[in-house]
Amino acid sequence: MTSPHRFSIGPAGAEIAMLQRGERGKPPALLVHGTGFVADVWDEVARELASTYTVYALDRRGHGASHKPGAYHFLDFAEDICRVIDALDLRDVYGIGHSAGATDLLLAAKLAPGRFTRLFVMEPTAMDPRAARSGGLGDDSLSQIQRTLRRRAEFDSADAVFERYRTAPTFADWTETSLRAYVRHGFVPLENGRVRLCCTPEIESAMLRPIYEAMTQVYVGDVRGNPFGSLAEIDCPVRVATAAKSGPIYCEMARRAVSLIPQVSTLVFESAGHCVAQEVPAAVVEAAREFAK
Repeated sequence: MTSPHRFSIGPAGAEIAMLQRGERGKPPALLVHGTGFVADVWDEVARELASTYTVYALDRRGHGASHKPGAYHFLDFAEDICRVIDALDLRDVYGIGHSAGATDLLLAAKLAPGRFTRLFVMEPTAMDPRAARSGGLGDDSLSQIQRTLRRRAEFDSADAVFERYRTAPTFADWTETSLRAYVRHGFVPLENGRVRLCCTPEIESAMLRPIYEAMTQVYVGDVRGNPFGSLAEIDCPVRVATAAKSGPIYCEMARRAVSLIPQVSTLVFESAGHCVAQEVPAAVVEAAREFAK
């Protein structure tokens, strides 16, 4: 299989890095990764879907080769999705997303009505605005965000990253292909062979604050307000998937999304944790194709 075509959209300083698999002219599928990752973690899924779709995947803002502006509210990411759709003039898009990337697609469907034909979303980050709480983040959430700042950002080599991550709980069940793709494209080379995370601990910490606010039902948003009520206005079929080995908060947030979305169905991946597409890519491809029938 040939390497993906890499390009970017947007002006200098505001680029969204893209990759494409499959020939133009097929129905478009848009793949959106979760927090901390890159477009290439979809490698095994994208390769298979490229036989019937023109598959696009993007580095979300703050990640990979995309711009890192410091603005990381949910609507910022959703507006980036709309920029991609407009720049590529995509119609009847099959959106496939994971975690916060799944949220990007759900919110973009309201911002770009009629552009998506369906959405397959795995454990989206979501709150139920009907049950919002006041008071801001608690100490435990703030501690988790602060802990991200202590994450190691530089390593002696890409091989050193792979060996360390291979046994880390987050990545222990990833396929080797997925993990090597993340290590190759989620880090930037430095002098003397050293590498550094593209999504630095400072960037990831900034992204995690609104995510934890949504998790704990205290997200307010910026001047644009809280966008989660707009899930009730999504105009295409949505399948919300969860993973049996995932954490309870992910299933709870998926439940909230299901309660809001009108044309919704559900699916459980019995043999996977939160990073479904990197753990059981063949099962994700099968499920995505089944939902498209």
